[in-house]
Amino acid sequence: MLAVTASIFIASGSAHAVQAADLVIAVPNWPSGQATANILKVAIGKTFGLEADLREMGELNAFAGLESGELDIHPEVWRPNLDAAIEKYVDDKKAVVLAKRAVAAWQGLCATEDAEKAGIKSVKDLSDPEKGALLDTDGDGRGELWIGAPTWTSASIERVRALSYGYAKNLALVEAEEDVGMAAVDAAVATGRPMVFACYAPHNVFELHKVIRLQEPAYDPAEWKIAPGSDPLWIEHSKADVAWPPSEFHIAWSASFGQKHADVAAFLQKVDLTPQEVTMMTYALQVERTPPAAYAEKWVADNAARIEGWAKP
Repeated sequence: MLAVTASIFIASGSAHAVQAADLVIAVPNWPSGQATANILKVAIGKTFGLEADLREMGELNAFAGLESGELDIHPEVWRPNLDAAIEKYVDDKKAVVLAKRAVAAWQGLCATEDAEKAGIKSVKDLSDPEKGALLDTDGDGRGELWIGAPTWTSASIERVRALSYGYAKNLALVEAEEDVGMAAVDAAVATGRPMVFACYAPHNVFELHKVIRLQEPAYDPAEWKIAPGSDPLWIEHSKADVAWPPSEFHIAWSASFGQKHADVAAFLQKVDLTPQEVTMMTYALQVERTPPAAYAEKWVADNAARIEGWAKP
């Protein structure tokens, strides 16, 4: 992760030491978002001659930045995770535009093959203290469950789900950056230790390891109650003891940027990444450790005709 982060700043900083960039693209702290941010930087530069700066930014800060003008483009806005922000900034304030195209996705909990063999196949099993103890990694008799990075909205929702289902009583919910979580999965598989963790797709973990998605009650809108983030007690006021709803993610940009650069906004509306392509991005950055800037340069070169098509009126 440090290498990836460093390369992002090298890529963004060297070109802009003398003059300000024409636009700013947010860089999320997960691999597909990092890859897409770099691809957009390179593609927009080659197509429109605009220099883009890349800036690491949390999800909610990014929406505020899109409204204030600090930020111009966000490469990967997840739904339903950010539906409250979308309602505020896209629907009500009209300050942010969401691309109509989306990449289909899903979110949930996954178990390694050894966890499945130990009998952990459903979220109900996580409430069993004996099975929960199988996930113990620090010797205190209580299992651990990685729920995502501290800045992810999904991590907070996973905390709500753990409280709603009841397994928060006997499992420690761990928030850490994705590199740390995925390294723990690699180590668990290598040593045959059972592990359960928050997972999402598209993602390379399903290419790299044999993992299963834990069974849980199907999504029911009547049972999925996530309070607005503006509520200081939103976790206590939320409840979600069913599976995640169908998920997807979009490119977003500030409305003022779209008015100034209507050609770039039209271009962003046509970006049509597939789930398989996103999986390949995460594999390249997270497994093969390809620097995002280098990955983006090759991706843009390999997809030159397609990108040219995105730019056509």
